Amino acid sequence: MEQDTPSSPSVWRFVRASRAHVVVDAAAYFAHMQAAMLRARQQILLIGWDVDTRIRLAGGRRWFNRPNRRIHPARLGWFVIWLCWRTKGLQVRVLKWRFSSLRFLLRGSMIFDLIRWLRHPSIRFKFDGAHPIGCSHHQKIVVIDDRFAACGGIDMTSNRWDTRDHIEGDARRESPSGKPYGPWHDVTMLVEGEAATALAELGRSRWSHSGGTPLKPCEPQIHTPWPGNLKAQFTDVEIGIARTQAAWGDLPEVREVEALFVEHIRRAKRFIYAENQYFASRVIAETIAERLEEPNPPEIVLINPAEAEGWLEQAAMDGARVRLCHAIEEADRQRRFRVFIPYTSGGTPIYVHSKLMIIDDEVVRVGSSNMNNRSLGLDTECDLFIDAARPGNAHAAEAIRRLRMSLIAEHCGIATADAEAELARHGTMSAMIEAQSSVTNHLRPFVLRPLSEGEKTVADNALLDPERPEHLFEPFAKRRGLFRVGGFLRRPK
Repeated sequence: MEQDTPSSPSVWRFVRASRAHVVVDAAAYFAHMQAAMLRARQQILLIGWDVDTRIRLAGGRRWFNRPNRRIHPARLGWFVIWLCWRTKGLQVRVLKWRFSSLRFLLRGSMIFDLIRWLRHPSIRFKFDGAHPIGCSHHQKIVVIDDRFAACGGIDMTSNRWDTRDHIEGDARRESPSGKPYGPWHDVTMLVEGEAATALAELGRSRWSHSGGTPLKPCEPQIHTPWPGNLKAQFTDVEIGIARTQAAWGDLPEVREVEALFVEHIRRAKRFIYAENQYFASRVIAETIAERLEEPNPPEIVLINPAEAEGWLEQAAMDGARVRLCHAIEEADRQRRFRVFIPYTSGGTPIYVHSKLMIIDDEVVRVGSSNMNNRSLGLDTECDLFIDAARPGNAHAAEAIRRLRMSLIAEHCGIATADAEAELARHGTMSAMIEAQSSVTNHLRPFVLRPLSEGEKTVADNALLDPERPEHLFEPFAKRRGLFRVGGFLRRPK
């Protein structure tokens, strides 16, 4: 697979999906994935930045109940074992980024889950370290029987579960250790058919390059693991797949995700609605700035978290966001670019982990890639997109529009129908958002805070978010930062 020559620098391949669906937030995702895995017959391939065997997926018993084939455990670790015990011949392969293996030391009973997995003849678990130093494996993919797959921003790990209501102080948002965590927003895409087969190929390649025994494709079958109670938003639709991969060993560099971001931003005529964990990419910011300098630029609305998780990410990403937003502001004379932060009815920031973009209600893109440099050139990423302008895809436009209105309604704490009426009344997404009440869940404009000189240095020199792996080891004086010569801040006047 890694030797493929793509027909476009922005797309690995186009494939058909008999069904596709964008799942919003992990409560629904975990339930759908449990339902799909219950239908697995041959193979489950679980690939992630992180995996936590202690999470509860949905319904089921608290503990493993071997004599009962019908009542499954809810906890992921025991659930996988129960599946293999119940379904003869089922094989499970789990691939997780190597560096985050250090988290195991703080996860108590997960060690015992992994021991049970390693002793089971049908389950294999590996760490993925097939990348240069300083890079990471960041894809979040699940493939079942080569017929059904999920790809997006949600890992099967702790502190992800939440409903679309993002209820203030929801007691169900509790880590396996019993510690509460805050509201969390995320998105992934489910696909069936050829699109799932392509993701299976990608997953098998990743497994092999991480040292796993090569996996054979599943036998073709009519049976589908698609969750029985899920009505798909899209049917018989073409899916585009884009990847990021740093050069390593015999693996070539792949920067399709970066090219696709530029392509999608440049094609927008009316608007771009995006949700992303970060906004720290020079390439993306420059492309946005170029569009905003046009006589009639598109409206661009970006939904971000209030701040990144952890002090290291805050130092790298939050400072870069402030610097790039200031720079974009100089180009945005018509004030068409806005960043908003979601909050609960009680005023708690909702953490945005989703990686989604909708362009003109014509393109919807969901994946693992963030709007930062790492996702464009260092980490392994995979994004899926549906383009209604492609031949045979025109019927997807209405479903894309409904998805966008549903997301705006969720963030504003109102019904989708009310969001559509409000948007029609106010004319732009920004005006509609700012007119909403702050009593329910709501969005607030991102306020550019002042940065210390140290924060500016970290951000400007991309110290923790380089554009290429080799930049990690450049001398400080030669670093290629946000505002290099020729960039949108330093163009010749």
